[in-house]
Amino acid sequence: MPVKKQTKSYNPATGEIIGRTPENTVEDLERAVAQAKSAQREWARLSYRDRAQYLFAIRDFIVENADRISEVISKDNGKTKMDALSTEVLSASLAISYYAKNAEKILKRKRLTGGSILTINKRSYVDRVPLGVVGIISPWNYPFSIPFHEIAMALVAGNGVILKVASQSLEVGKIIKECVDAGKLPKDIFHLVNIPGKIAGDAFLNSGINKLFFTGSVPVGKYLMEKAAKHLIPLSLELGGNDAMIVCQDANLNRAAGGAIWAGLSNSGQSCAGIERIYVEAAAYDEFLSLLKMKMTHLKQGVDNDSDVDIGSMTTEEQWKKVQEHVNDALKKGATAFPEIRKIGKKGKGLFCPPVILENIKDDMRVVNEEVFGPVLAVQKVENIDEAVARANSSKLGLTASVWTKDRSKGHEIASRLEVGSVMINDHLMSHGLAETPWGGWKESGIGRTHGYIGLEEMTQTRCVVDDILPGVQKNMWWHPHDKNVYLGLKGALEFLYSKNFGKRTIGGLRLVKVFFRTFQK
Repeated sequence: MPVKKQTKSYNPATGEIIGRTPENTVEDLERAVAQAKSAQREWARLSYRDRAQYLFAIRDFIVENADRISEVISKDNGKTKMDALSTEVLSASLAISYYAKNAEKILKRKRLTGGSILTINKRSYVDRVPLGVVGIISPWNYPFSIPFHEIAMALVAGNGVILKVASQSLEVGKIIKECVDAGKLPKDIFHLVNIPGKIAGDAFLNSGINKLFFTGSVPVGKYLMEKAAKHLIPLSLELGGNDAMIVCQDANLNRAAGGAIWAGLSNSGQSCAGIERIYVEAAAYDEFLSLLKMKMTHLKQGVDNDSDVDIGSMTTEEQWKKVQEHVNDALKKGATAFPEIRKIGKKGKGLFCPPVILENIKDDMRVVNEEVFGPVLAVQKVENIDEAVARANSSKLGLTASVWTKDRSKGHEIASRLEVGSVMINDHLMSHGLAETPWGGWKESGIGRTHGYIGLEEMTQTRCVVDDILPGVQKNMWWHPHDKNVYLGLKGALEFLYSKNFGKRTIGGLRLVKVFFRTFQK
């Protein structure tokens, strides 16, 4: 038997090889989908409560192995163990608990209120039916928490799951499978595959899956949408952001600066919803910038050996180079940069990118118009909030944004004007960790939603059932045969319901009653 090609995994903070994973073929994927389809039929017959028990077992395993999982994420991705624990392990555990506890309430049968007295004899309800087999193609920046939200939602809703993690985070993929296996789910309901990224999208869309959840770049998302249209396969796409932070002059500037550091620089800035553009009202600009620089100088960057650093390395050399290109573009066009951080831990051979603050920002710079996806904060002074909102909305991306103010009413008013999927007031980035809040963006940040009740509903399709409760009915009023009286009776229904002329309403009601009795005639 031929030996399968293997994918090497590297620790981006040290350059060392930390694992090897056999590659799967397209045939392997198609076989996995077929097996999952077969297993899903029985899985869907289980009650929500029964499926929830499997999820609770997965969560308990994650909790018991939090340190080991955090270390695997840190080594495979380059982020610090603190980042791994707080934004991945904790987030996944919260998500599993929420979906397991709330799926039945959210997805149970919903009876519909009648829309008109004309059809008072009809009773309707909507069932949420599992899609079948859900495909998930997850990214490398949050390789544990992003797929686990979707895995948990898909499973508790009654679907089978085929997961492909990024080629840069295969060791995390293995520990995800270990977590799922600990739940002792029925055989074949979950599969992990290692398909090269360049063929994964086409392979998934041709494999027989019922829906694809993809997190990644805008160009790849557009490509998948075009390909999915040929099969009419529904998609959920989360395609990144170029998120804006608006700092009002009345904000708690210490809190705002600290929030900018965390939401802009954690995971080395490799967050779809991380802060990239900061718009500060002129009256607060100097003080805010001073606090921001001060907080940045106290950060430590390096290899995380004992939770002793604040910022780790970037994950891929390609992304590291892109960040340098964005920064160099800004500098060439007149931006000024605050120097790299002063305390740097042991770097080894890692992909470390020192955080940078850019000032004197202009509209034609790439840091303004594109997703940077690195530890870069572009700070710009604005005269008023109207200018800040206009600049924030100028991006072709619209994932999240934040407003920083002590006046909560003003914060909500500003939030209502922002063209994004989520707005946080006096916080940023963390809404992805709130399992109850829908996740997704406007514009080129994607389509569809995951997380929350909307995310659970996206793991299903609707089936409406309409029942007639009136005994003795032989036919509806509008069935054949037709004559003038039937026409006048139905027109009478229209006038009885909606005419503003009392006489027409009265005559219409009498005609409606007359034609109504034909429903009992054979």
